Amino acid sequence: MTETRAGFAALIGEPNAGKSTLLNQMVGAKVSIVTHKVQTTRSRIRGIAMHEKSQIVFVDTPGIFRPRRRLDRSMVKAAWGGAADADVILFLIEAHRGLTDGAKAIIENLREYAGKTPVALIINKIDRVKAEVLLALSQEINETFEFAQTFMISAEKGYGCNALIDWLAAEVPEGPWLYPEDQVADLPMRMIAAEITREKLTLRLHEEIPYQLTVETEKWEEKKDGSARVDQIVYVTRAGHKGIVLGKGGETIKAVGQAARAEMMEFMGRPIHLFLQVKVRENWQDEAERYNEMGLDFRDGDA
Repeated sequence: MTETRAGFAALIGEPNAGKSTLLNQMVGAKVSIVTHKVQTTRSRIRGIAMHEKSQIVFVDTPGIFRPRRRLDRSMVKAAWGGAADADVILFLIEAHRGLTDGAKAIIENLREYAGKTPVALIINKIDRVKAEVLLALSQEINETFEFAQTFMISAEKGYGCNALIDWLAAEVPEGPWLYPEDQVADLPMRMIAAEITREKLTLRLHEEIPYQLTVETEKWEEKKDGSARVDQIVYVTRAGHKGIVLGKGGETIKAVGQAARAEMMEFMGRPIHLFLQVKVRENWQDEAERYNEMGLDFRDGDA
């Protein structure tokens, strides 16, 4: 009888390297926010993939960047916490951006895991560069660190992902599965619902506003007909931002609500009744309760 395997694979990289896209591709379901904006993943989101007799729990971490605010510092601490808890670390880099200063800084921090945790190099978005550029980049990066393996992929299109999951399935340790076979995410439905709404807001709003808001599921009520009523609050830091989130005649928040509700229904496979409120809370980024809702440790933001 074949022994089962199970373990954690942490996705590490700069903002927008494609970590959330890779997580969703591997899991076969959308469990993490994917937008064109950087730093949209805030908490450590776990997606669960089954491959043959192995269960791989992918930890999508916030992008690693130079933190300025308390929230930034908590996000970066969460990212490195994800790496510390992992059985395998996947370091993602964008093929067309190459070995940036930010990527070099991450590699320096990865040195503490050398010899303890396997670190694989994942060169993503390979469809954006020519083959000779890709090979030169791979050689350049591998000269800076002893990676266990190098994979060249397109997380969006799925190129190279089969070889990656084959390797991961053999790499995670022997042991019982950590989650039920049909579970795809390790997040409460309340938090998944909040992340879905935040993604829709991020896609519709511009510039700094997405970074100045958070979404909390205030109430979740199960109905007898199998549906659920979901009440959420969108917290913004300024009164001016509230008007922008609402939109003229409430059209923006209405469109966001419709899009979020449709995705929740698809994800959860049942009717959802979604109700959104927008409230100004100037200092939400300095309140421990807001961090708890996002799965972050407030104390990690201490300077």
